[in-house]
Amino acid sequence: MSTVYFDNNATTKVAPEVFEAMEPYFCHLYGNPSSMHTFGGRVGVKVRDARESVADLLGCDPSEVIFTSCGTESDSAAILGTLVAIPNKRKVITTRVEHPAVLAACRDLENRGYQVVELGVDKLGRLDLDELESELDDDTALVTIMWANNETGVIFPIEQIAEMVTSRGIVFHTDAVQIVGKMPLNLSQSRINLLSLSGHKLHAPKGVGVLYVKKGTRITPLLLGGHQEGGRRAGTENVPGIVGLGKACELAGLNMKDENTRVKALRDKLEAAILARCPDSRVNGDTAHRLPNTTNISFEYIEGEAILLMLDRFGICASSGSACTSGSLEPSHVLRAMGVPFTAAHGSIRFSLSRYNTEEEVDLTIDKMPSIITRLRELSPFVQHAQA
Repeated sequence: MSTVYFDNNATTKVAPEVFEAMEPYFCHLYGNPSSMHTFGGRVGVKVRDARESVADLLGCDPSEVIFTSCGTESDSAAILGTLVAIPNKRKVITTRVEHPAVLAACRDLENRGYQVVELGVDKLGRLDLDELESELDDDTALVTIMWANNETGVIFPIEQIAEMVTSRGIVFHTDAVQIVGKMPLNLSQSRINLLSLSGHKLHAPKGVGVLYVKKGTRITPLLLGGHQEGGRRAGTENVPGIVGLGKACELAGLNMKDENTRVKALRDKLEAAILARCPDSRVNGDTAHRLPNTTNISFEYIEGEAILLMLDRFGICASSGSACTSGSLEPSHVLRAMGVPFTAAHGSIRFSLSRYNTEEEVDLTIDKMPSIITRLRELSPFVQHAQA
């Protein structure tokens, strides 16, 4: 049975071209890029080339690209590095729907005496920019807001937010893990100070990420030691991962039109068919402003985990908007923040596509979903209670 993979917001397959570009740097070109000899220098050139490829995709200067191990490290380096560099300010603003990489870091800061404000969202997952503006004050060191939500795909007006925040002299960071490669970026013309991305979300390997730091932005290194990354992130470079990320960024630029046309059309077909064939289903999030590959659908009266288990029988991979915590089902913090009803939040499924998905895979999923939903509702105590 072949695998139908609709969980690309969690991770993506490594593109064949990326794997091919990486392979020599494991066993043949294995020199340390910081070494003085020619063998290491050949590797150092490839790290430089990869940095330029990342910068091309982001629309920035290569000197503003710092390689990290992942998006989580990039987020922590941005948040903690900013606060250490600005010790006299003690306020951080974020949102209730951030990825745990940001929320956990901010809530830890709260435990250390910082004031942390978590902005709310409306029922479509949209921010109230008036609320943000009212919270900006002279004690605010940092605002960190994701560009696109990993669960719903909702896109925030980050350029507008960056302008609002930085015009007050406040540092602005965005977790752009989900949006890089899906929409054109030109950071050289942006007010964004700091931006995080992760390689494994755009067909590069796991274990490599980037923190973009705009020239002139003050940030203290999270990792100390060697002189790598211009003294901004110590540690021997993950050369195969960096080379792979560089290639993945090249491919993302070439395939961005496909992401926003063919992939979007597949997403729309899948979503429309499921809504039409599965009663009591709904899309979560602002459908007018979201990623082209993502749909988050709630099914009333059943649990998302049960849907995933039945999809898995057909080799179909998706993800749930619920998480199992300490043995009890907890609805997604994103859907809770949006006010999605309890009976729908527990039954939410995210389908996230990539350029490797096909119409045949979408048709298979459309064919299987109605019977899965019908069967689970027949077994659901929630439905039986509602009918009683």
